[in-house]
Amino acid sequence: MQKSELKKTEKVKNESSGRGGIQVIARAAHILRTLQNNPDGLSLGQIAKQVDLPRSTVQRIVDALNQENLIFLSCKNGVRLGPALLSLAKATRFKIAKLARPTLDVLAKETKETAKLALVDTDRVVFVDQVLGSQPVITMSELGVSMPLHSTASGKSLLAGMHEDEFAKLKKRLKLTKQTKNTVTSWSKLDKEIAQIRETGLAFEYEETTLGICAVSTTFVSPTDVMGAISISVPTQRFISDKDYLSQTLYKHCHPLRIE
Repeated sequence: MQKSELKKTEKVKNESSGRGGIQVIARAAHILRTLQNNPDGLSLGQIAKQVDLPRSTVQRIVDALNQENLIFLSCKNGVRLGPALLSLAKATRFKIAKLARPTLDVLAKETKETAKLALVDTDRVVFVDQVLGSQPVITMSELGVSMPLHSTASGKSLLAGMHEDEFAKLKKRLKLTKQTKNTVTSWSKLDKEIAQIRETGLAFEYEETTLGICAVSTTFVSPTDVMGAISISVPTQRFISDKDYLSQTLYKHCHPLRIE
């Protein structure tokens, strides 16, 4: 075989190998997202059905992910997301918190109220950073503690910011549990509210998680395509009188928020 023909053959092999590598990564990501939507675990057969791949292919990918601790194999619960993903998630949260901190500082300084950063955690919302305002507050959320998506301003804004397919999958397993007398517990009402949030860019919470506390929130997307929510949390009495100002200030600094 001539050298030119040999080079062409090697090039084809390399290109084919590259496409194959990309395909494996895409398939592995699809499996991880499927497990994310099924936190209680799935069997290999169930995964194969959901990702539309042969069971043997799923087995090979699962074995590779298991070696890296990205998934966890259990005889009782099947395949679940693994512990290595926790450290990756923490690193992502740390970075997005660092990027969003200047905006939280500005909001807390201008409004004198508490500004918070939240992210989606499976089917909950978790607050990962906050800057206290100079105004007194009734209660504070501990960082790292998760709260319902449907009853918080941050959670509702994150729901509104999701892609339709992601939202549809989450909707199937999300329980609209009652937190206070004001919590929206029907999908017909919540769907209307989410549609309005998508139009205005702002989500509101009126004592739906904690009596005496209201909030306004909006979302942003980081350079790494991680969606977060920034909110201003206020005692009800001040929120009623300052709602327009708080909403306008939040919108001004966060819509669209460009974090580089």
